[in-house]
Amino acid sequence: MDDGEAVVCQGLEYEFRHGKGHATKAVDGVDLTVHAGEVFGLLGPNGAGKTTTIRAITTLLPVPSGMVRVFGHDAARRKMEVRRLLGYVPQQLSAEGGLTGRENVALFARVYDVPRAERSARVAQAIAAVGLTEAADRMASSYSGGMVRRLELAQALVSAPRLLVLDEPTIGLDPIARTSVWDCVDAVRRATGMTVLVTTHYMDEADHYCDRIGLMDRGRIRALGTPEELKARVREADPTLEQPTLDDVFRHYAGRDLGHGEKEGEFSDVRRTRRTASRVG
Repeated sequence: MDDGEAVVCQGLEYEFRHGKGHATKAVDGVDLTVHAGEVFGLLGPNGAGKTTTIRAITTLLPVPSGMVRVFGHDAARRKMEVRRLLGYVPQQLSAEGGLTGRENVALFARVYDVPRAERSARVAQAIAAVGLTEAADRMASSYSGGMVRRLELAQALVSAPRLLVLDEPTIGLDPIARTSVWDCVDAVRRATGMTVLVTTHYMDEADHYCDRIGLMDRGRIRALGTPEELKARVREADPTLEQPTLDDVFRHYAGRDLGHGEKEGEFSDVRRTRRTASRVG
């Protein structure tokens, strides 16, 4: 068991095969530790291997080489034990527009095998935690983009996870909606001590909310530390940057810019945005 560690990856590798003799190595020997109770940001450009790493941690992909443990449980050999500890919000849209907000969360309560006697209360608690009580009985198709993402958070939180995994949780949202999502995450974490593992392309979010950051590029972790530690290293490497930002850190280690794009969207817009993100990320 890994006392005090939420996630431990050692030598994690994963490659996608494209036919006879052709393969792309998406993850190339990742060593990574996420401490219990922290908010850890996994950053990097599209194609860096972030989502593949997340999917291995959440048992959605096998672990063909290396080791992944979640609170001491082997993700390759103890998949069900790991899944019981997780709440996962993927890039792809996971809310169903033809159901109400409450019905969506209740569906995930059944998927996560929340005891029947506790489901109603747990659903109401998760909905309240993300500020959707008044809208809970409206169809999800009527929700704004920010409300959809908060609904998906409620779906992930209904099982009271020890580890919440967020893959691009605010993609396609306007700044106000982004802040709303993060306020919900922060409030639940402070109340429960939950660990959060997040990928994001928004450096301001990572700087403000993450305790530590791992910057990933071409399948490997290129830098690891607190936001201030990473900025200090870049300042030492380039004294012309008197007050470097995480964008500067990104450019220093990954050698290319992030695409910052924000747009406000309704339910259907979120679906299109997530599909595009999943193809390129």
